[in-house]
Amino acid sequence: MHSHSDPIPSISVTEFAHRVAMGDAGLQLIDVREPDEVAIASLPNFKIYPLSQFAQWSAILPTTLQLDAETYVLCHHGMRSAQMCQWLRSQGFTNVTNIKGGIEAYATSVDGAIARY
Repeated sequence: MHSHSDPIPSISVTEFAHRVAMGDAGLQLIDVREPDEVAIASLPNFKIYPLSQFAQWSAILPTTLQLDAETYVLCHHGMRSAQMCQWLRSQGFTNVTNIKGGIEAYATSVDGAIARY
């Protein structure tokens, strides 16, 4: 068992892209950016849980998602997603990874077609 004080694992955007390309339907993908940000740029198959709406989804999220699924969290630069990873772990999620650099890094390192903002 991990303790809550352990650092949250992180993955680079290139590693993440490889992980997704391996085609695993069991990945749990969470985007904590705001709807207007998601409208500008998003990645496929991410569930959107904006941090500003935390009060609306925080009570149901742990029962909606799988606690032991391989979970990756995305935001703009990787700061909000790190906060979300900490919270998910406090809720009993056991396999949470932060996507380093967020969608900004993904747009610059992986897919130049993704809009930057």
